[in-house]
Amino acid sequence: MTLPTQDGRLFVTDGGMETTLIFRDGLELPEFASFVLLDDEATLAALRGYYESYAQLASELGTGIVLDTPTWRASADWGERLGYDRTRLEDVNRRAVALLRELRDRRGGDPPILISGCVGPRGDGYVVGETMGAGEAERYHSPQIAVLGGEGVDLVSALTLTYADEAVGIVHAAGRQGVPVVISFTVETDGRLPSGQALGEAIEEVDRETGGAAAYFMVNCAHPTHFAHVLDAGAPWLERLVGLRANASTKSHAELDASDELDDGDPDDLGERYRSLADMLPRLAVVGGCCGTDERHVAAVARAVTR
Repeated sequence: MTLPTQDGRLFVTDGGMETTLIFRDGLELPEFASFVLLDDEATLAALRGYYESYAQLASELGTGIVLDTPTWRASADWGERLGYDRTRLEDVNRRAVALLRELRDRRGGDPPILISGCVGPRGDGYVVGETMGAGEAERYHSPQIAVLGGEGVDLVSALTLTYADEAVGIVHAAGRQGVPVVISFTVETDGRLPSGQALGEAIEEVDRETGGAAAYFMVNCAHPTHFAHVLDAGAPWLERLVGLRANASTKSHAELDASDELDDGDPDDLGERYRSLADMLPRLAVVGGCCGTDERHVAAVARAVTR
């Protein structure tokens, strides 16, 4: 399959999987882990319906779509908390890929679907916590990436990363499997990673340490108002920023973490903010949503950036 950077068309993603499943569908996701839904027929049906709605939206929009497996939490530490040993984790990662392969086969090429093996941070995703060097990060993430790559995903996407060393390790792990990898950092309201590093510096560090091996970079789980001001016109690293998956809410990570109600923001306003960001990002090709977003937001964003 052709990656978005090679295709020339716009690709959308899904929205905020976990927030949609929790707040709209009323499902329980312990530790914010959606992969557990694969183990029950009723919740599997809900997950299947979630993906189908975005595939249909992409068909209506005339775009391609990158769909992430529900495996953001399906790595060793998070699996252990949820009672999954290595064998069960390998199995659930395989079944996650099979679910999307089934969808792609059923859709018959409409829309073009890229299956992305989703990898999450070892830590929380909102705070840095205990860090790893690049070597340790490679060792930690390699088992999951090996399974996803072995199942034939089109790419691996590491979402909501909070510091550069973990990203470097993930790029190396994906390289060993020969699978394209996308690195997506999250930022705080000041536009910096939770580690305190500037977004551009983090992207440049990962490229420097890996020989530019990542297919492209993204920002996710932050509102455009949090990072638009750090997109310095003409900065070379902007060429590497190809995807955006913003939150619906302008709230900080800490505020979202403490909230027990969904803040779904304003889809049309989010679309207009993406349109402004598109003027700053010469290679923007992947747009979608993160926490609080659903089909309304993704549709508004896609229509805004192609207008």
